[in-house]
Amino acid sequence: MLNSPNVTETAMAGLYFEEFSVGQTFDHPLSRTVTEMDNTMFSLMTMNPQPLHIDAHFAAQTEWGQRIFNSLYTLGIMIGMTVSDTTLGTTVANLGMSDVRFPKPVFHGDTLKAHTTVISLRESKSRADVGLVEFEHTCTKQDDQVVAICRRTAMMRRKAAA
Repeated sequence: MLNSPNVTETAMAGLYFEEFSVGQTFDHPLSRTVTEMDNTMFSLMTMNPQPLHIDAHFAAQTEWGQRIFNSLYTLGIMIGMTVSDTTLGTTVANLGMSDVRFPKPVFHGDTLKAHTTVISLRESKSRADVGLVEFEHTCTKQDDQVVAICRRTAMMRRKAAA
């Protein structure tokens, strides 16, 4: 329907390749308090039977003394919180993630925030309508402890091609 003469395309919140600059930072306004239900549901939906996530009795006997939040869900929340400010409607694809780390645990009731730095930019060698942006995403919890970090490369639309 977007090609219909009666329908106008709405502007997307994401930035185009040309709108990014190396060193640019974003402190994303969205935050998310994670819950026991989130952790249990995600762990079971992804077929992860790790008792550190789903067994309160088991986890109580570990060094953590309680269940820890599933790190892959933490990663997903962190990246999800960045989309509105960076790639919403302007990304073609995620090309990969690297250097994924979880320096501190997340527990039920923690509130997560995301921060992004643009690490590098490069034009595509094979497509004139896109460029590659490398982001470093960092996730902190309410006490400002860093709980997750990753680098992500996204193929971004160029403004001239839009």
